[in-house]
Amino acid sequence: FRYLHSTGASFVFILTYLHILRGLNYSFSYLPLSWISGLVIFLIFIVTAFMGYVLPWGQMSFWGATVITNLLYFIPGLINWVCGGFIINDPTLKRFFVLHFIFPFVALAIVFIHIFFLHIQGSTNPLGYDTPLKIPF
Repeated sequence: FRYLHSTGASFVFILTYLHILRGLNYSFSYLPLSWISGLVIFLIFIVTAFMGYVLPWGQMSFWGATVITNLLYFIPGLINWVCGGFIINDPTLKRFFVLHFIFPFVALAIVFIHIFFLHIQGSTNPLGYDTPLKIPF
């Protein structure tokens, strides 16, 4: 199950990159709310992947996880809240597991917001032709 989980996550990233390239190809950058919500989804994917990578069945060592999570040090109080301190130990891994489990549901909620913004702005017309046809949401 572990390999299926990691391979599926890699495939989701490939699909996400293809989706971003599709948006760049059709010049969807003129839809800022859709782009911002998509960027938030992508960042949540990255954070979720990092949380899973740090877990014991992931690939990162405790030292590597400690170094990377200490990059949060520049925000006062954040490292104590997220990591529980400056050392990766059992309570930190439990927090990471909970966040790794919850973030996909947060991303799913933002996906619905992303689709909502796309329907409001008439994204059924990727080539930009002047048409009154919009799918109501």
